[in-house]
Amino acid sequence: DVPLGAFLSGGIDSSTVVALMSRLSNRKVKTFSIGFQEKDFNELKYARNIADRFNTEHREFIVKPKALEILPLLVERYGEPYADSSCIPTYYISQQTRQFVTVALNGDGGDESFAGYERYQGMAVAEIYQRCPYLFRKAISGLFSRLPDSTNPKNRIRNIKRFFSAVGLSTQERYLRWVGMISGDLKSSLYSDNFKSQAADKYPVDWLAPYLNDSRTPDLLDRLLMTDVHNYLPNDLLTKVDIASMSNSLEARSPFLDHKVMEFAAGLPVKYKIKGLVKKYILKKAIK
Repeated sequence: DVPLGAFLSGGIDSSTVVALMSRLSNRKVKTFSIGFQEKDFNELKYARNIADRFNTEHREFIVKPKALEILPLLVERYGEPYADSSCIPTYYISQQTRQFVTVALNGDGGDESFAGYERYQGMAVAEIYQRCPYLFRKAISGLFSRLPDSTNPKNRIRNIKRFFSAVGLSTQERYLRWVGMISGDLKSSLYSDNFKSQAADKYPVDWLAPYLNDSRTPDLLDRLLMTDVHNYLPNDLLTKVDIASMSNSLEARSPFLDHKVMEFAAGLPVKYKIKGLVKKYILKKAIK
């Protein structure tokens, strides 16, 4: 009953939503993608492949450096400290999309239900690594610590160093290191003495412990998924899209968050979510 479209990144989740929309719709699906001038971050070609495959009415937008001008407005709209830089392109694609539709579907929730993040595989590898002899672990960690640093989040060496920087920590601390941007030492250097005294007995891992240590959930992957469903998904991803979209009078909807889909996924054995090196195994097989 209202103009309907979809955000399309070209990834598994948004592509699944668009594919199903195109099957159910009696008209062309309207799709919207956002890209960047920097080649390393521009993934528009994947979105174009899907748009061509399903013959959508496709529009693309490029985020340019002047996008930082929007920061004061975003600070006002989010109304609290918010650290996900992708709120900038999300705001812009919502602004552009609203010119053509009033509701946009997205792929949020697919990673948290079907295990799509690399950190899930990293956690499994880390658990195995910790059982290796100490001298072996010390030698390997020392070797990778000498590799050059990179600020590019897609750089493979950077990701390897990030892995080894946390591999020896507890599960909770390791998870926090991999999803966070600011270390405990850096936080401490930024705090005033008064704030330090007030926050002395407050630890971020306390928020995660009830999920990561849940004895009713024996498999580590399921505990990680539960942690993300209760924390990362609502407090980062959904907050980001909800505020960015509603700031532009656009309603965003997430089909993967249908409770029946989430309940079904939560009940699946972990072997159907990650199989070897394949993340979201059963989802990929289902939509192939």
